Amino acid sequence: MTSPNDAVREPPGRGWRYYDLAVALFVAALLTANIIAVKLIVLGPLILPAAVVIFPVSYILGDILTEVYGYRYARRAIWLGFVANLVAVLAIYVAGRLPAPVFWQDQAAYETILGFTPRLLLASFVAYLIGEFANSTILAKMKVWSRGRHLWARTIGSTIVGQGLDSLVFIGIAFSGRMAVPELAIAILSQWLFKSLYETVATPLTYAVVNALKRSEGVDTFDVDTNLNPFVFEE
Repeated sequence: MTSPNDAVREPPGRGWRYYDLAVALFVAALLTANIIAVKLIVLGPLILPAAVVIFPVSYILGDILTEVYGYRYARRAIWLGFVANLVAVLAIYVAGRLPAPVFWQDQAAYETILGFTPRLLLASFVAYLIGEFANSTILAKMKVWSRGRHLWARTIGSTIVGQGLDSLVFIGIAFSGRMAVPELAIAILSQWLFKSLYETVATPLTYAVVNALKRSEGVDTFDVDTNLNPFVFEE
């Protein structure tokens, strides 16, 4: 079994074949979730944003990046996702403000689907950073504590905390004062439980991808001495 003393670190581009692909999928899942979040869906007794279909995938990919390549390279992916989302939001805003030809009658539809309010935007950005970094930090620490054992406990445990914080922060910022406290609590719990269940169901797939990447890349990073500050960047 691999131990912290056997950890291998190798910068992306020096033998890693799938790091860039994993980051690209991570960013794609995040951007897609933000675009489709405007639609509400019904799953049994729950009313949820359509983003729950794919947003948990970003947490699964975050787990995979942290588990295989280590926290420092997961941190890169998280910030790349943040920047990509910021670029998308700015592009959508600018496109919405540019004048349209008189025969184009879909401005209202554009603003309904792609528009946003500053409050929702703030809620989305803050929740994303807090949730993703909490997820990655906890998984990295648990890997060292467990000496690389019980991957299922690390992925599920870190997701419960990360998704819980994400749901709490987003709904708290976005809808506080607009919804009664009981309704806020139900909304937070519904999203938290669904996303955590999503991760649990996906655990066999996570195991398969993690094991395949470790074998293919020849890397299994333990963040023994890594600085886990989200705002510090290391090579």
